[in-house]
Amino acid sequence: MTHQAEETGHGTSPVPAEEPTSGVARSDDAQPGTSASAATREPVPAPAVPADEPESEPAPGSVSAAVPPSAPPAVPDATAALPDATAVLPESTPAPDPAPAPRPLKSHRLLRAGLRWTAAVVVFAAVGAGTAYGIAGMERTDVPGLGTESDGRWVYPTLTRPPLPKGRPGPLAEENKSGTHYADLRRLVLPAPQQATTDEALRGTDGWLPTKDLLTEYAQKSDREELAQRFTEYGLRHIAARGWTTPDGTHTRVYLLQFDTAAVVDELIGQIAPYGGPGYQLRGAAESVSDDGFPAKAQIEDVTRVVYTESKPYGTEQTRQAYLAAGDVLALVVQDRKGTARPVPFQQTVTLQSQLLA
Repeated sequence: MTHQAEETGHGTSPVPAEEPTSGVARSDDAQPGTSASAATREPVPAPAVPADEPESEPAPGSVSAAVPPSAPPAVPDATAALPDATAVLPESTPAPDPAPAPRPLKSHRLLRAGLRWTAAVVVFAAVGAGTAYGIAGMERTDVPGLGTESDGRWVYPTLTRPPLPKGRPGPLAEENKSGTHYADLRRLVLPAPQQATTDEALRGTDGWLPTKDLLTEYAQKSDREELAQRFTEYGLRHIAARGWTTPDGTHTRVYLLQFDTAAVVDELIGQIAPYGGPGYQLRGAAESVSDDGFPAKAQIEDVTRVVYTESKPYGTEQTRQAYLAAGDVLALVVQDRKGTARPVPFQQTVTLQSQLLA
């Protein structure tokens, strides 16, 4: 159509603006799915017609650009006029992928919250493990809030029984009918605890204490004489002893009296240490009664134990005492202290000495 317009020259009638002047379809004739920018990428402008110039009649023999009324205008193929849709976009710009569907906001919040709690648990577990390890390696008094005061228990050295002579049974063995302690009696005396000052006067000669030194523990002269007679009659062989004083002022004495047989000891303890109170009062203990507060679980099997405590009023100091019968040995444990004699170290001392004799 544009070539026809050029051939008609200046005598050609103007074409109304509503009619298409080229093979390019209008934007509203574009087929569906085609980019509008492709339809209008290179539009051909219609020739300008002056508004004040009158229309002229075509010259005879000329070819008019107008379509005769008898012949309808040809409709060009719109698909042929459109450029290839792929040519519109540059080759280096791929078509964008469809955007992923957004996750619900709630799931995002739950995920973030779960991650935060997981991280917190891991951190607290690590800190807790380190704290537990640090506390386990500390002394009790080093931990704030756990620096509890000691119950008065003493620290004794490691206790071991002396070896028995070859072929000899223990004092409480079934085949040992006499209950004889064949081990060295001096090595069966409980040692002094840590920080204690030993009483050298109780060491005696070669570790054997004279009977008269033991008798000084009793208050009445008549009791001392009677006990001396009993010991002779029952065949006292020898006495091993040890004494000490701890920093808190507690004075402890331990005496081991060895006789010929266990039967003698069983009879003698019944006379010296009946249940209600001691048969012979100790020096400084005006009135002693049975100590019912001594824990029963501290009882050592096959060792007879009778314990007493000085009842109130007991003056400037209190005395605790215990008699033990194990085989052919009769033991006496005495503790006194200014004010009140503490029960825990007394119970500890009695129990440990019982274990050595068993």
